[in-house]
Amino acid sequence: QVQLVESGGGLVQPGGSLRLSCAASGSIVSINTMGWYRQAPGKQRELVADIKSGGTTSYADSVKGRFTISRDDAEKSVYLRMNNLKHEDTAVYYCNVDGLFRSGTIYYPTRNFWGQGTQVTVSS
Repeated sequence: QVQLVESGGGLVQPGGSLRLSCAASGSIVSINTMGWYRQAPGKQRELVADIKSGGTTSYADSVKGRFTISRDDAEKSVYLRMNNLKHEDTAVYYCNVDGLFRSGTIYYPTRNFWGQGTQVTVSS
């Protein structure tokens, strides 16, 4: 199985900053892309940023220039530094990893696992 634990959310004023962390654990044997998603009330979950195993990053247009994603492969962790936060960034943030975990002798994709998320609220 795979466990994902997100942390670092909170209440912040517009223009403020937060750093989210996500630690993956379990019988993970490989990780390719790691990503951050968010879901605002009444909206679908959307990809915010992701980072490939070689370090290539991509961002949603709405966060380009404000958010920075990074990863620590040794710790199986991914981070999201969020600067200049706006009201519209308010959402529950989730991480997701694209890799494989082993159950017995069979390998399964990790993408179906999600953590509990961490709430980010931007409000004055």
